[in-house]
Amino acid sequence: MLHIYRQITGLAGYDPVIFTQKRENAERFPFPDVRLFPKPGTHALRRVWRKQILGAPIQIYPSEARRLQAGARTANAALMHIYFGHIGVYLLPFLRIKQLPAIVSFHGADAMVDLDKSAHLEAAREMLGLADLVLARSKSLVERIVSAGCDPGKIRVHRTGIPLDELPFRRRAAASGGWRFVQACRLIPKKGLATSLRAFARFARDFPDSSFVIAGEGPMLEDLRELAAELGVGEKVKFAGFLSQADLRALYYESQIFLHPSEIGADGNQEGVPNSMLEAMATGMPVIATRHGGIPEAVERGGVLVGEGENEAMARAMLELARNPERHAEMGLEANREVSEKFELGAQIRALEGFYDEARARYGSASPSSG
Repeated sequence: MLHIYRQITGLAGYDPVIFTQKRENAERFPFPDVRLFPKPGTHALRRVWRKQILGAPIQIYPSEARRLQAGARTANAALMHIYFGHIGVYLLPFLRIKQLPAIVSFHGADAMVDLDKSAHLEAAREMLGLADLVLARSKSLVERIVSAGCDPGKIRVHRTGIPLDELPFRRRAAASGGWRFVQACRLIPKKGLATSLRAFARFARDFPDSSFVIAGEGPMLEDLRELAAELGVGEKVKFAGFLSQADLRALYYESQIFLHPSEIGADGNQEGVPNSMLEAMATGMPVIATRHGGIPEAVERGGVLVGEGENEAMARAMLELARNPERHAEMGLEANREVSEKFELGAQIRALEGFYDEARARYGSASPSSG
């Protein structure tokens, strides 16, 4: 994931070694030291046994845990940073035998999903107890992790880092009639895309020359195409598919308002703070989003927030901005300031290295700063 890649390649006081089960997208994410720990041949059987028969989360075998421990020793690791809470549960057998400090970081969808099942909750609580520090991308995630049984004293907020030098601020001119909206995300229910389409359809009645570009891929594509057609805006909505970083940024600079009405999924899936939204804000684009997850922590002055699923309220906010160019311009400037103040990449990398130091101190390690 791009935000994780930015973190680990920006570290100065630590030399990261990547442990992974398979190597993908090497050209997009080049990295000098990647060590493979492939899944065993019985992984599919393990998955069926634990998930479908036992109703429990999948976990590595004790033999895999010992191999991972040996790999950490070979790498002279000072600590282990486990990205995503569900991966922490997957690696629980390793955490039980670990001989170095371990940090587990939560990003959004990996918190609270399946915790209504007793076996999953029990495993999550054990994992949180064994972690030396727990990182969360937003204060709302902190609350959810505490509710799962984590000691609040070991949780730290660590926000997404945005490279501001790659996303310079540009003031958006008010539209002469055709406003350009954009949303960039996976095409999945929690992103609120149906709400965006309904709000845009209402907006387009007053501003018929406007357009809406949805960038991203996912299982809802055909349903969303059908909904756009039913709403009478099929010709005004473009589904751009997956875009490279360069093409996505070009789209941001061509657009005037970013939409992201996230909502809680049926399985409890919830956002942390969407990266695409932060990048759009950094470029100087106002946001219209929902009071959901960590979004209110990022959008205080640089946009408008409405309730989840409230497409009429969203449409009213869109119309108000379109009819008030001065407010639109002011919000664009504030959006950039909010990202600069809270999410600048260098500051977040320095914070992460501080958490690494703290985890080592809590564990009592005296290893050199490498690993």
